[in-house]
Formats: sequence, C-alpha cells, structure tokens
Amino acid sequence: MAEDLPRTLALEAIKKIGEKVKLQGFVNSLRDHGKITFLDLRDRSGIVQCLGQNLPKLTPESVVEIFGEVKKRPEELVNPKIATGGIEIEITRLKILTKAKDLPIPVDGSGLEIEEEKRLKYRYLDLRRPRMSKNLVLRSKVVHFIRNWLINRDFVEIETPILTKTTPEGARDFIVPSRLQPGKFYALPQSPQQYKQLLMVAGFERYFQIARCFRDEDPRADRAYGEFTQLDLELSFVNQDDILALTEALFCELVKEIFPEKKISQIPWPRLSQSQALKKFKTDKPDLRKNKEDRDELAFVWILDFPLFVKQTKEDYFFGAGKKWAPSHHMFTAPHSEDIKYLDKNPEKVRGLQHDLVLNGYEIGGGSMRIHQPEIQEKVFELIGFSEKQKKKFEHMLTAFKYGVPPHGGIAPGIDRFLMTVLGEPSLREVIAFPMTASGRTAVMQAPSKATKKQLRELCLRITSKK
Repeated sequence: MAEDLPRTLALEAIKKIGEKVKLQGFVNSLRDHGKITFLDLRDRSGIVQCLGQNLPKLTPESVVEIFGEVKKRPEELVNPKIATGGIEIEITRLKILTKAKDLPIPVDGSGLEIEEEKRLKYRYLDLRRPRMSKNLVLRSKVVHFIRNWLINRDFVEIETPILTKTTPEGARDFIVPSRLQPGKFYALPQSPQQYKQLLMVAGFERYFQIARCFRDEDPRADRAYGEFTQLDLELSFVNQDDILALTEALFCELVKEIFPEKKISQIPWPRLSQSQALKKFKTDKPDLRKNKEDRDELAFVWILDFPLFVKQTKEDYFFGAGKKWAPSHHMFTAPHSEDIKYLDKNPEKVRGLQHDLVLNGYEIGGGSMRIHQPEIQEKVFELIGFSEKQKKKFEHMLTAFKYGVPPHGGIAPGIDRFLMTVLGEPSLREVIAFPMTASGRTAVMQAPSKATKKQLRELCLRITSKK
C-alpha cells in the first residue's frame, strides 16, 4: 500500500526517477492552472515541484502528505535555480495533514522590512523563511565543528552551574529568589569565569563549554539583552601566545570548513596594542577589511596590552565607592610581569595580559591570562576598593588558590556575535532562534510575567511600587 512507503525527502527524489514516493512537508507556493495545480513542497532538505489534478483546496504553508511518481522534466522546463529543478512529482493522492490560516506575516523574502516586534511575536513563522532557517543550520554546524575540534585536541567539555552566586563582576546580575532559603538569592552567571578558574585549580588543564550567559544590560544591535551564548575556553600551563595561536587555528579552520566562500584577509592575524589601535584608527575595534563593502572578506585582528586599570566612573557602582581605579577587563586579569613593580605607586602604568578578538569592526571575543598569585589578587582588590565584605564574595576562590593553582588563561568568543558578523546580519537577533525584544520580552512567550500570590508567599516576597 502507498501508506507503507517510507518518507522521501525533496532532495532524495532526484535519485528516484520512475519510482513511487511519499513526501511530507509545507506548501511553499501554489499555482492554479485550471485543471492542473502546481505546488512547491518544502521540507528540511529543500523544495520540489509537484503537480496534480482535482486536488483538495489548499492554502500556502499548509502541511501535506503527497503520494506520486517522480518524473524527469522536459529539457526546456528544467529549473537550474534549485537542486531538484530537473524533476517533478506527479501527484496520485494528496492528504492535508493541517490546513494553514492566512499568515500574519509573509515567510518569503528577508523579512527585514517587517516590524521586528511582529516578527518576534510570530517567530515560529519567521523561522520558516529561508534566510532564518539557513542561519540556524549554520549556527548548528559552527557549534558542532567547535566541539569536535576542541575534543580532538584533548579539551574536556564541562557544564557549570546556571544558579550561582551574585558577585560584583561588571554588569547587573539577574537574581533568582530561593524558596528553601528565604531572603537569599541566586544569580544567573554573567559568564562561567570563576568556575572555569576553579576547574584549573582542580587540574582540568583544558576546559570548554558552549555557555549560556546572562547580563542585565541595555540592548544594542551587537549585544542581546538578557542572555547570549559564548564559547568558553580555559587552559593551564600556557602563556598568552599559546591562547592566541589556538584561537587563531580554530577560527581559520572553522571558516574554511563552514564558510568556504569567505576569505580571511590576513594570516597570521595582525596584533595591535590598544594604544596603537586608538592612535591609528581612533577605536580599539578597528575594521581592517581592504574593501568594507565586501561581505565575504573577514579581517581578524588581536588587540592587546590594555591598561589593567581605568579611572572609576559612576557606573562602577559595584567597586569601592570613591576609589580611583576600576578594572579595565575584570579583577582576575593578570598584569604583565614586568609591570608588577608599578602596582604600588603607578597603577596607571600597569598593562594587563588581556586579549580582545576583533572581526570586521566588532569585538567578537575577549579573554586574558589570569592572576594565579594570591598576593597580586589581593593587591588588585585593594586598588579597586573592595571592602572586606566584598572580598568575602570571592572567598571560595581565594581559599581554593591557597592549595596550588597553575598559571592559566582563556578566552570567550561570542557565538552570536561571530555569526552576526560573518553572515553580515544587522543584529544578533537574526542568528538566535528565540531572542528577546529590545524592551526585554522573550519572543513568543511574552516573558516576563507576573507571579501568583501563592508563588510570592512561598518565596517570602512582596511586590512594592518603585515610588
């Protein structure tokens, strides 16, 4: 019986000319020519043209099951624009699995002309458009490549906690109330920074994870509000050059494998100190492409030798109020060994072993060598004005460092930002399945939402007005 046929994908039908097949998918488009109706069936492999007579009334984007025979198209009717353009399916029976209503947004074209709030409201439809589905498929391939590349080089993939401790690291935390310990709160991690350093203390010399990170920061085109994904790497018994070389090899091979149409403008990647970049380009995120209109040119550059400290501003509320210095990167970044002598009297002269990875004018990652000597970490805490109470927030790390810690460092390239840049998309939201809106609402689900009175009672919480 026809129902017993295994499903054939659109692309697989190319090899089944003259055979009976069963296809399932979405009605991509319809063309009624009187007695004969043409429809393009879309599934995960692509699109194939089908034709039949006296078909049931169809609507675009309905889900159908088609039984028919694969026929070779006449030479003059071959469509060279699609992989299946040399065949068509002559329908013997069509079953409507679910009929689609008129769509609130079109799913062809780029979609960039549609109001973004509406696209995100109907994200499950927006993701049907070829550009968006292609972006997510490429994202999957990129993550798969990274994971295999690192595991083949003796890295261990380790997950670190999502419910963790609030510590002053540079951005606002998302906090989560505890039911079992009323009045206390977890924080969602801004990054796995402290956990990965503790893994170095534990002896895992090569760690990575595809990490979810959470920061309560204002959104912009190259920074998502709420949550984002980064490749988190940490290595022991290495120097800064080792980290740069490994990162360079990973991304050069990734581009060659996943984005063969892209050309890296210079290998090895150029390296500039922050002061050189600012002097020459007036920015520490320079776009070094020879032709800035060329979407297929990738210009990677390392920016190094940032000052370890910057002057404190009003935004640095999480450091010691009234103190002069704030960390340029974060408080765990190691100083250049030859600059340690300046820590006591001339902190402004101390350069940090920080490295920023810039691609086509966007910072797509950053990292550093870490402080592994407790006395230097204590000095940095002192310079940024940490009180004894604030230091206690890092007591777990300071205690761990008493039991032997190897020299270590790492980097955290942003998966979202790398993809946005490589694909030439206008914002991070174009490479994320269900991003938040600019106002901080989760696509489709309309989070955040109100808690019930019962939930608030269990958490010992009460909602009050900001006034």
